[in-house]
Amino acid sequence: MMRHSSAALLLAASLALGGCATAVPPVEVTRFHANAPTGWAPGTRYVVDPAPLGAALAPEADTPPSLEWTSYRAAVEQQLQLQGLVAAGAGASAPLKVRIGFDRAEPAPQGRRSPVSVGVGGSTGSYGSGVGVGVGINLGGGPRKMLDLQLSVRIDDAASGQALWEGRALTAVPVKAPAAQPSLAAAKLAEALFKDFPGESGRTISVP
Repeated sequence: MMRHSSAALLLAASLALGGCATAVPPVEVTRFHANAPTGWAPGTRYVVDPAPLGAALAPEADTPPSLEWTSYRAAVEQQLQLQGLVAAGAGASAPLKVRIGFDRAEPAPQGRRSPVSVGVGGSTGSYGSGVGVGVGINLGGGPRKMLDLQLSVRIDDAASGQALWEGRALTAVPVKAPAAQPSLAAAKLAEALFKDFPGESGRTISVP
């Protein structure tokens, strides 16, 4: 009887620990586009802007993109190609221009991230609130140190520079969790951002 009880306790403990180890935070996603975007037919070519999206993230002219940004670019390109888009060769022109940016930061002391504006064609909205809470599960050692991870992607008409589609994906993960590693974080955020692409304009969704 004692042996069976011990086995049951061990099984319960292993399941509890496994659940903590594999828990994946949801991703908050917002997309904007002017009407229903056109030009996403399979085979449409695109080029990626070599500089990260956003002036605050842009490197100096003679500084190559970071390895972390390269991880995000690879993850975004994988999703673009799953939509049927095709990367243009080096130096080639394409009807679509893709701009990619990312950010990782500790949440503000009050535990909420400031809203970030996102919009296309002059119509602006904002997102960011509940996902960026900086307090995790308390296992006796106090709140876990968290990171806010954000992926930003904008797709422009290359000829006119007009924004056709823009999206943001945001999540919060423990600093030491596997999900905080650039390659894993980039893949998760990119997959969530392009879920049901192009998505409903102006709506914020939570992707498990």
